[in-house]
Amino acid sequence: MQIIHTLAELREQLAPFRHPAVVPTMGNLHDGHIALVRRARPLGDVTVATIFVNRLQFAPHEDFDSYPRTLQADCEKLAAAGCDLVFAPSEQELYPQAQTFKVHPPAALADTLEGHFRPGFFTGVCTVVMKLLACTQARSAVFGKKDYQQLMVIREMVQQFAMPVDIVGIETHRSGDGLALSSRNGYLSAGERSQAAQLSEVLSSVAQALRAGDIDFPSLEVDALQNLAAKGWKPDYVAIRRQTDLQTPQPGDALVVLGAARLGNTRLIDNLEV
Repeated sequence: MQIIHTLAELREQLAPFRHPAVVPTMGNLHDGHIALVRRARPLGDVTVATIFVNRLQFAPHEDFDSYPRTLQADCEKLAAAGCDLVFAPSEQELYPQAQTFKVHPPAALADTLEGHFRPGFFTGVCTVVMKLLACTQARSAVFGKKDYQQLMVIREMVQQFAMPVDIVGIETHRSGDGLALSSRNGYLSAGERSQAAQLSEVLSSVAQALRAGDIDFPSLEVDALQNLAAKGWKPDYVAIRRQTDLQTPQPGDALVVLGAARLGNTRLIDNLEV
């Protein structure tokens, strides 16, 4: 497996290939990331993982400086998973000058849910993903459904810009107790980790009510928020939305239940399709 740090090296290594399959990550990899790499392998003639902690998607009060950077351990995991090439640029390499050109996704999709609580987040995500897809000349890119809204925003970006990239989403990987795997799970204390699966449990209870025919969406959302708060969480949202565009659902729509809440100092997100 090649580990590349510059664009010049990247272009040289990828020159013989016509269909790179790419997995963009911020590193600190877990089994969910490795599943993305395994899914990517049959999609192209070379498998590329990118590792870059993207300042543009962090607000000033968020954890950019403390976000775990574990390149050596990440590369060992990627090599074991059959990844061909790791592109791990420095900030200076990827942003050699101020990134004044940015991708601003539509407000209806990107300023709700995560975008409401993290203003500018999806502009940062779209800008770096577009740049990484261009750098790697990706023809396929694989993302996890845990970041459900992010996956939808990226798909819409690729479609509207007519980018020749197939965006593939795979199911959320979970621990045995149901907690969605996330790099930020490492921030949880032992006591918080024992409680962390409560988020998925609350979302599961909403999903069960929906499957049973309950269509009082506002009451289900409020009850879920109160349930989390009673357990000691600080919830941002629990929302029932239409799968296709994350808008308010109509009868008969395929649904997704999304939630974000803070447990101690750690903010976790999750979702379940219904």
